Amino acid sequence: MQPKIDEIEAQLEREGKLGQSKQFMQHGKWTVYAHSRNVAAMALRIAERLHVPVDREALIRGALLHDYFLYDWHQPDPKRRQHAFFHASVACENAGRDYALNAVEKDIIRRHMFPLVPIPPRTAEGWIVCLADKLCAAKETFRLRLRSE
Repeated sequence: MQPKIDEIEAQLEREGKLGQSKQFMQHGKWTVYAHSRNVAAMALRIAERLHVPVDREALIRGALLHDYFLYDWHQPDPKRRQHAFFHASVACENAGRDYALNAVEKDIIRRHMFPLVPIPPRTAEGWIVCLADKLCAAKETFRLRLRSE
């Protein structure tokens, strides 16, 4: 049986602080939690449509945890002015503290901001989440702008 996003999401909420990401906004009216869920769903679609063999559970877990930085990056803070460049390492550190991560999951989380993070993903799952994150961010941001115009 293939793992589903809902099952993995529920497990991550029970075992760690994933639910806290519901408090923080990501793009417009999208929370970090909702954005991460969108990325997981998009990543699965990309892998399936391109027929890329992936570790499905690692793909979903990495996507759900890729923005596990657990702070509001919109609030002015001198330590977070470079959020786009550093949040992936913060997310990986937080996720590693709260969950047992495998190498694929770490690759997904650490490298999802390529090319802003200069080292590219090393796994197919990492590349897929990197692409899914950018597609979802553009879609979420674009929808926001359409509503406000």
